[in-house]
Amino acid sequence: MERVVPALNGIELQLLQTMVPVNALTLDHLESLLRNTSVETICAGSSLLSALLSAREDIYLLSGSIELKSPSQRWVGDAHDPRCRFPLSQLLPSINEALALSDCTVIRIDRIQLDNILAWDQASHYIMLELSANRELDGDADWMTQLLTSNLFYKVPPMNIRQILDRFKAIPVAAGDTIIRQGELGECCYFIKQGRVGVYQAASERSASQIIAELGGGRCFGEDALINDAPRNATITMLSDGVLMKLDKTDFFLLLKPPQVNTVSLAAALIAIAAGGKWIDVRTEDEYDHGHSEGAINMPLKLLKLKSRMLNDKCHYIVYCNSGRRSEAAVKFLADEGLNVSFLERGIERFSSDSDSLFTRS
Repeated sequence: MERVVPALNGIELQLLQTMVPVNALTLDHLESLLRNTSVETICAGSSLLSALLSAREDIYLLSGSIELKSPSQRWVGDAHDPRCRFPLSQLLPSINEALALSDCTVIRIDRIQLDNILAWDQASHYIMLELSANRELDGDADWMTQLLTSNLFYKVPPMNIRQILDRFKAIPVAAGDTIIRQGELGECCYFIKQGRVGVYQAASERSASQIIAELGGGRCFGEDALINDAPRNATITMLSDGVLMKLDKTDFFLLLKPPQVNTVSLAAALIAIAAGGKWIDVRTEDEYDHGHSEGAINMPLKLLKLKSRMLNDKCHYIVYCNSGRRSEAAVKFLADEGLNVSFLERGIERFSSDSDSLFTRS
């Protein structure tokens, strides 16, 4: 397998937006995913098996035809087959042979990164629905929405999104105010709610600062201070009166710790289901249609706020997704609403033969 393209062009981007569950991402989050994505060429007659068995990556077919075999099934198809919207490893259970029948192109996607971004993306939609329903937050909805669609806080567990918004403090500022200075150590970052700032840099300690950029509402600056102890690399000065939202480094580190939520093993989940509990599948509708547990209710995480009113507070719900990231966030949100919920520990990906027997595949 020869790696030929380190990044994607516009054509592959359009193709990528048809892939499941990549197609559920907003464009900003999709662009973040693309930074670690590559397209590869596979020659006719080459095996794809080692790539398909990767614990870290998902492989999607972009062009060409392939043959997949399992102990009991065989599948032959090309990139035009609708099933190729899904990772090749999901097309058959227990694949033991995978062959390129023609020259093919495939795309490698980091499965863990995709799941992390997807969990954040979907959880942020849940919070945005909360914001839109709260009239008291009308004045804050714009900057909060901008923050939730940025990629600034991917390291923060998705179920802590509410706490992120609560930790920001509003700081009124005036034109000419210097907010941060180049060379200083940073202890906070800022999100521009209102106004404009100038970004100034000096080539050396003795040289004058030159403006290199202007930032307006919805932009963030000083975020490097949240991640490392490097000195500020620019001076930021207000170009107009405005309001900045400030997040201290100490508050940011508190947000990195996930809250405790109920988790269950597969064995415990099956006991709960047998006793009258119900499955909730918080993956996207496309993922659900491709295969789900019998009797499971599909409530995609991004729509959970709207659909949770259908749930009964007397029932024990077992929530699942692929890895546990989305379902963990869903359990936090549903528990806050007073529901009896647990999530399937580490999701369904860890149960290869078990999940094949538990799930109905299209």
